[in-house]
Amino acid sequence: MAKPHVFVSRPVPQEAIDLLAKQCDVEVWESELPPPRADLLAKTKDAFGILSLLTDNIDAEFLDNAPRLRVAANMAVGFDNIDLAECTRRGVVASNTPEVLTDTTADFAFALLMAAARRVVEGADYVRAGKWQTWGPMLLLGQDVHHATLGLIGLGRIGAEVAKRAQGFSMRVIYHDVVRRPEIEKGLGIVYADLDTVLKEADFVSVHTPLTPQTHHLLSGPQLAKMKKTAVLVNTSRGPVVDPAALYAALKAGHLWAAALDVTEPEPIPMDNPLLTLPNCIIVPHIASASVKTRTRMAVLAAENILAVLNGQRPPTILNPEVLKS
Repeated sequence: MAKPHVFVSRPVPQEAIDLLAKQCDVEVWESELPPPRADLLAKTKDAFGILSLLTDNIDAEFLDNAPRLRVAANMAVGFDNIDLAECTRRGVVASNTPEVLTDTTADFAFALLMAAARRVVEGADYVRAGKWQTWGPMLLLGQDVHHATLGLIGLGRIGAEVAKRAQGFSMRVIYHDVVRRPEIEKGLGIVYADLDTVLKEADFVSVHTPLTPQTHHLLSGPQLAKMKKTAVLVNTSRGPVVDPAALYAALKAGHLWAAALDVTEPEPIPMDNPLLTLPNCIIVPHIASASVKTRTRMAVLAAENILAVLNGQRPPTILNPEVLKS
């Protein structure tokens, strides 16, 4: 009997491929670029499952084209690329990879915070450009991290871990979330506040909210105007949470000290985007979870979700458990 077909939409760590190959016919899209829509639809026409990435839209058109699909396993925490309602209506299990990347992403968010505060990227570029002539008392002065106020927008798993890292720098931590988390407040000694207060009081604002219709451009011109001129904005959540035109205007005018972005709108960022012209804006290519260990764990978890559906078991990180009741 033929093995069920599983399409993997990008090269992933081999451990996940080997795990799937024990029970499935695995096809991997070998390019580092996402498969074009037509190719994605062609490759999944008869697929049992897809190991998908954020760049793959699992929507009604996709599901219409893949009538045999039973599982879409997203190799990411976010799943705004998946139409959960459509998946559930059609009996397709959707899953993601939470928790396994929490610490790694929190590490990177704090790395971006420190790099922007202390102008690390500017300093490295300064040396490479041959500009370093001597020690200078006014050269590349930055902002202190220790004893500063950190404002978190979103206090999920990653936000809470960033708060823990801030303790090592004796930072005061305040946060805003649509759901208040008194247990975390008590455990970490952090304070809940409304969004305006977080923006006004924080020396560093780190964004950890999911992308929803309510959070699209959550930080735009009026919100950025409330931040301190010496403040740093860090975004490791989703690019469209921050309005890029408003961010450029604030940074260019000196109304904001710096920004550090792991995610952008659009993504990847076009080379003619004006944010790339600013020395006080660090932009990296969506690599917050990019450690060898974590990316391997993410891929293996996605594979385990696919195999669980194949074997009639509950997937470890299912997003639409109601589909199992139908």
